[in-house]
Amino acid sequence: MSAETPAVVAGQFTRRRLQFRAWRGTRPFWAGLFVLLSGFPVIYFPYFNLQVGHLTLAMSTTAGAGSLIIGVLLVVLGISLWFQQHVRTFAGVAAILLGLVSLPVANFGGFLMGFLLALVGGAMAVAWVPGVPPQPEPAQGVVPGEGGAPEAVREPAPEVALVKDTDGVSESNDLSGTSPVNGANGRQSAG
Repeated sequence: MSAETPAVVAGQFTRRRLQFRAWRGTRPFWAGLFVLLSGFPVIYFPYFNLQVGHLTLAMSTTAGAGSLIIGVLLVVLGISLWFQQHVRTFAGVAAILLGLVSLPVANFGGFLMGFLLALVGGAMAVAWVPGVPPQPEPAQGVVPGEGGAPEAVREPAPEVALVKDTDGVSESNDLSGTSPVNGANGRQSAG
């Protein structure tokens, strides 16, 4: 081993972590994880035997095959949410319905753990939408207008008519008090 090996491994770990973060950000990752995890209690509890001293308490019911099917479908829906984002609405609704069906079929939906995970994960999958890519930057050759606004967006200055008095002095006919000529510059004065 060389002295550079830990740095290379640390750099690789950081690179892999950033790749995973980028992959996770483009899909309903947490919804898929919740739906995937909801299948395990639904599958496990109907086949679970609890030992209390020398007494064996069997949790298995006649609906063992039904809970196995529901649990496997929930796991498959969770994986499909990760790798096929376009089925997120279908997978979310199906996870919610399977979670509801698991209540009477699979020991109260895996003692409510699988049921609640399926409901939360399904709702998150239905609500998830892909992000919008960032808008391209404006060209560097564009000359900004006043205040940094582009020329096309800037509002034109209001037309101010000049009225000549009998003395021959020109006065502004602007009654709004916002003309750049009188120095108000958009500010209103109270007095």
